[in-house]
Amino acid sequence: MAEREFKLYDTMTRQVRPLQPLEPGHLKFYTCGPTVYSYAHIGNFRSFLAADLVARTARALGWRVSWVTNITDVGHLTQDDVADAGGEDRMEKALKSKEGERFANVWDLAEFYTRAYLEDWARLNLSEPTVRPKATQHVREQILMALALVERGNAYETPTGVYFDVESQPDYGKLSGNTRDKLQEAVRDVVLDENKRRQADFALWKKDDKHLMQWFSPWGWGFPGWHIECSAMARAYLGDTIDLHSGGEDNAFPHHECEIAQSEAFTGKPFANHWMHVRFLQVEGEKMAKSAGNFFTVRDLIGEGFDPIALRYALISVPYGKPMNFTIQLLRDAEGNVGRFREARRRAAGSALLPSSSGAAPPADAGGDSGAELAANLDRIYDEALEAMCHDLNTSVAIAKALEGVKAVLREPSLDGSMGEAAVRFLDQVEALLGICPVERDDAGACETALIDGRAIESWIDERTAAKSAKDFARADAIREKLASEGIELRDSPEGTTWSRKPKL
Repeated sequence: MAEREFKLYDTMTRQVRPLQPLEPGHLKFYTCGPTVYSYAHIGNFRSFLAADLVARTARALGWRVSWVTNITDVGHLTQDDVADAGGEDRMEKALKSKEGERFANVWDLAEFYTRAYLEDWARLNLSEPTVRPKATQHVREQILMALALVERGNAYETPTGVYFDVESQPDYGKLSGNTRDKLQEAVRDVVLDENKRRQADFALWKKDDKHLMQWFSPWGWGFPGWHIECSAMARAYLGDTIDLHSGGEDNAFPHHECEIAQSEAFTGKPFANHWMHVRFLQVEGEKMAKSAGNFFTVRDLIGEGFDPIALRYALISVPYGKPMNFTIQLLRDAEGNVGRFREARRRAAGSALLPSSSGAAPPADAGGDSGAELAANLDRIYDEALEAMCHDLNTSVAIAKALEGVKAVLREPSLDGSMGEAAVRFLDQVEALLGICPVERDDAGACETALIDGRAIESWIDERTAAKSAKDFARADAIREKLASEGIELRDSPEGTTWSRKPKL
């Protein structure tokens, strides 16, 4: 069978095309992470989830994945929609806010929100990146890159900082379409710094001996510009040219455009061979904003009682390349579907522990080996889900396929050993690909301790009763013996079956 292609829309070429790692079978990609001045919101996490799905899909294809996603903890200014941002450093501004009063210093604030971000990352079941570098841990690399760019004539020093000269890169603007001519008009009335050669030039280093986070450089005390952080960290871990760079669509300009210019001027090589940008998220049809009362962080929604896996499900239900309208009803619907995955996981995990009924004739309507039949059906469904993910992360189709498989599992009145194993394998594959049916604590306990949870025991009793009604006594005895081995004693009576735990000696 021909090797499956993994295709993604490439912002640079404006087309869906195969993702082709420089080293076959080894994907090296970089994702722009959060600035840790506050809690990350669900729009941020939609972008992070898209990157997670890239990693999961690549791994499903058998690729090795080197994934770097950073943490920005210095240098990101408030007016970041132009190449050379102005305003305050977001970290410093947060420390001066009402929420910032509880922190002794900006370093504590950064550490607090970094931990919160990592907690939310885990709650939404994102896989771990290979490396998660912090900007403050790589200032040396940023200084050396800026110094080299000055020496090569791509950057220059002023009384206020070190700036990249966009005129030194003739193709500046190739990603976003914001060419140098357009930028001259766009920034004329936005950012005025008489020390710069032209207003479109952007900062590599800001001179500021009063900044709360500062380092000594060849140009004195100061801090790095936002854009150079990612260039330095991507190169440190992934080399001069990376296979894929991802982020939100608001990162395309100026952030990614500036990354390209300074990286390619520094190395003389292409910076990234593929660019992926996640479209914006609205809430209830409006732009998300605190003033509108529709601004949600992950912990806001979890704190209101919503299931974090359902939140993940909702956020990935619309493909990354389409704008998304997030609604509470969408989240409630997601909870219902995640419940189906959990029920399938619970039933399958337990059934796989039991032997198939030996010597029992298959039901009259069964066309042969029902376990093999279910396995073949689930293999086909998973293959179609993976195919959807390989075509520009079509999550809506992939999730629909996953649900098709879950319904097939839940339709089975009784899962014998081989059927249970097929169902567990399918759910494990879906979990690895989409992250929407994890083995959770109760389920993990079921696998390791043979389902000693009360609800699970009742389900086993129901299944045993159904087996007895169908005269599948081998299956009924297997269930009794399995529960007995876990200290669960069954008592049959005309009123039904009751159970109790045998005391441990």
